[in-house]
This record gives sequence, structure tokens and C-alpha cells, in this order.
Amino acid sequence: MLTLTKKKAKKFAPRDHKYTTVADRIGRLIENGAMKVGDKLLSVRALSKEQDISLSTAFQAYYHLEAKGLIEARPQSGYYVKFSPRHGLSLPKSSEPCDEVVPVTLDDIISSVYHDLRSDKLIQFSMGAPDYSLLPISKLNKSVVQAIRNSKDSCLNYEHVQGNPELRKQIARLSFNWGGALSEEDIVVTAGCIEALTHCLMATTKAGDAVAIESPTYFAIFRAMENLGLKVVEVPTNPETGVDLNYLEKAIPRFNIKACLFVTNFNNPIGSCMPDENKKRLVEMLAKKDIPMIEDDIYGELYFGKKRPTTCKTYDKKGLVLQCGSFSKSLAPGYRIGWAAPGRFKEKFIRLKRMNSVSTNTLTQTAIAHFLQNGRYELHLRHLRKNLHTQCLRYIQAVTEYFPEDTRITRPQGGFALWVEMDKKMDGYKLHKRALKHNIGIAPGHIFSNSGQFPNYFRLSYGLPWSDRVEEGIKTLGELVRKN
Repeated sequence: MLTLTKKKAKKFAPRDHKYTTVADRIGRLIENGAMKVGDKLLSVRALSKEQDISLSTAFQAYYHLEAKGLIEARPQSGYYVKFSPRHGLSLPKSSEPCDEVVPVTLDDIISSVYHDLRSDKLIQFSMGAPDYSLLPISKLNKSVVQAIRNSKDSCLNYEHVQGNPELRKQIARLSFNWGGALSEEDIVVTAGCIEALTHCLMATTKAGDAVAIESPTYFAIFRAMENLGLKVVEVPTNPETGVDLNYLEKAIPRFNIKACLFVTNFNNPIGSCMPDENKKRLVEMLAKKDIPMIEDDIYGELYFGKKRPTTCKTYDKKGLVLQCGSFSKSLAPGYRIGWAAPGRFKEKFIRLKRMNSVSTNTLTQTAIAHFLQNGRYELHLRHLRKNLHTQCLRYIQAVTEYFPEDTRITRPQGGFALWVEMDKKMDGYKLHKRALKHNIGIAPGHIFSNSGQFPNYFRLSYGLPWSDRVEEGIKTLGELVRKN
């Protein structure tokens, strides 16, 4: 791609502003739907040749469209259609504070939503995970074979309670991407991220304690807290910047909060990403009160921008941040491999793991270690990010086209989830039940809060690659909403 800087592009822009004519024509194609969100544009050189214009004119045309927010440049990939202004929808409202500490209770809605994860009949908009077609299946299979061949016991024996040493080394190396410097001794491997989060809660709290979480947040967190007899303080969350730190600061003494559990990067379901300055402020605020912070960073590698966002662990100086992650959302959901960097709580965390699960799957740990060791993970992530970004934009385009104009939808910069707010008269659970009759699965807003705040919301996951079937599914959802 042409590497002119924006300053140089402006300096050498043609005086007759021919670039605006080219840009306006492309803009009209985007607006009338001939070019859809996620479509790749011609390269600068190809546009120059096709339109018989200079390279600087072609570059300036794209810069003009980028400034308007119609297209975006992706690193080492080119220019893509970002959004059609005709179809813009507002963001959902920030959540409201819940001014009481409540015991965790869950109903049968979750069972209804996830009763058949393997059904081929359902369009699984309820699944916050990548479709298997986006995963490096053949390369993973090779790593499994190599793991067995290279093992003295064919991976039949128990692995060390802390986890496979090579896998822990590879996970530690990933910390460089978010400004960390972990070692393999800082890492404990677990059976998925939920086990990591659960052991972190057990290591930092006791039954009856109050724990601050985002509202809305992933429903499995409620279930884990319910099993541990914990109480919840739901903290209001902005769909772009995440946790309301001003509210949290006042809530800590008010509710005697003993720990926090937040998804700081691309929260599920709203996709918010806490700015770096907010993460630093949060860590410093909790450090002053010696309150542990459990950070679910399961989506951190699935960013759409130029660089990976930092984590709260990046700013941790006292070992109070217990960071958790997993390969379930980025590489192999069925392998069930997660991890934690529990900081000062590491020894207690290991004791809890030894008592509860003894060891994590030997074969899948060894296979993923081999996959990472051979440099395949970053290449896979680049492809996955690109596909998820395109899918995200396509899904947003479809919702804006087929749903009522008063619908609100998030604009995540990573992860898997779109958070959709409907008219107040709509009920997300009823929509879920009606959608099932059309073989469409969604996750109603009820399951992402314990205080009943989000009855007219639902989560729409974009893990499925864009297709005619996906578009038809979103169109059908829109029709069901309009018919209410």
C-alpha cells in the first residue's frame, strides 16, 4: 500500500480537488448499498489506474472518505467500507446503578438458550465463540499428533498441577503484547477461563462477601458467584468505556466490597473497552484499599485496531490483580484450556486447584504449547481478527437495515458480541422463544444481570461468518421485532 503520510498527501493534493469527485462517487456507492460494510476497496494503485488519476489523488480520495468515517484503513490489508451513514443507529444507553447488594439467583432462561449447542438447525447467534471454519483445524490436528509422538507416555499421565511448563512459558511471552513481563512461574493453567475465575474468587473472598461486577456481564460469572454464596454489586457500565469508576469509588465503602471482577477489554455482552487511563486509575484506587481485582481478559487478543489494548495487570504493582485468560475464544473452544496469573494469591490458587481438579488435560495443554511454540498463533490471530471485524461490521449493517429505527446497537472494537437495545415494550426472552421457532438462537438480556435491568435487550454474537443464511436470520429477527 502507498505509504504517503497524511501531511504529504495534503501537500501534494491536486488543486482542482479532483479527489473529491472520486470520493463522492465511492460515497454514493456505499450509501446506496452497492458497497456494503466490510467490503474491501481497490488498492491506492489500482484506484489510480482504474480512474486514470495520480497516486496522490487516489490517496487523498481515500483519506477524505476515512475522515468522514465511511471507510477505514486496516494495517497491512488495505481500505474497507466502515459504515453507511444512512443506516446509523444510536448506541445503547449506559446501564443504571442497582442500589442494593443482592444474592445471586439464576433461572431457567439460560437452559432454554443453551439447551442444544451442537444443533446444525439453529443459527447460533447466541454463541460467543468463533465458528469452527475460522479455526486452524489441520494445524491443530498436527500439533495433537506431535504432542503424542513427542511425549514419553503419549500424554496419558497427569500434568503438573501448575500446568505444562512449555505452555506456561508461551502464555508468559504473550504478556509482552499488553505491556507485561510475566514468567512461566507466574502462570497457572486451568480447565477454561471459568475455572480460573472461580478459583480467583475462592482465593480472595468468602461466602457472604460483596463483589463488584459490571452490569451487564457474562451470565456464567453469576453462576460461579451463586455457587460460592457471594453477593453482587452491579456497577453501571458505559457501552464504550466500560465501568463507571466514579460510582465504583463510592460503592466500595457503601457496600463493603471485598473484590472486583471485570472484563476490561471487550466486555461480554456490550463490547466495551476500558481506556488505558481508566485501567490505571482503577488499579490505583483498589490498591489504596488493598482490594483484589480479578480481570477476565479472555477477549484481549481479539482487537480490531492497530495494537492490543493494555490490561489492569499492566499497571499492577502490588500483585492484587489476578488476570485470567483462555484459548477458548481464540483457538480451540473444545480444548478447555485457560489460565490465571494470580499475583500474590498464587500459592492459595494452586492449593485450590489441587483440591478441586488436581490437573488439567495433558494432551490439549501439550498440543497448544506445540502450536504456540511454532509461531502459528499470531498468524492465526491476524486472520481471525480480520474476519471478526468484517463480520461485526456486516452484522451491524444488517441490524440497521432490518430492525426498527429506534433500535440501538453497540460498536465494539473487538470480541464477539453486539448488544442490541429494543423498544421498551419488547421482551428479549419472548423474542428468543419466537426466534427458536424459526431456528434462530439469541441470548436475551435477562441473563446478563441479576437485577432485571435488561428485559428489552439481547446479545447478538457475530462468530458465524457472513452468509445468506446469516443475513436471512437477522432479517427474520428484525421482522419479529417489527411485528410485536
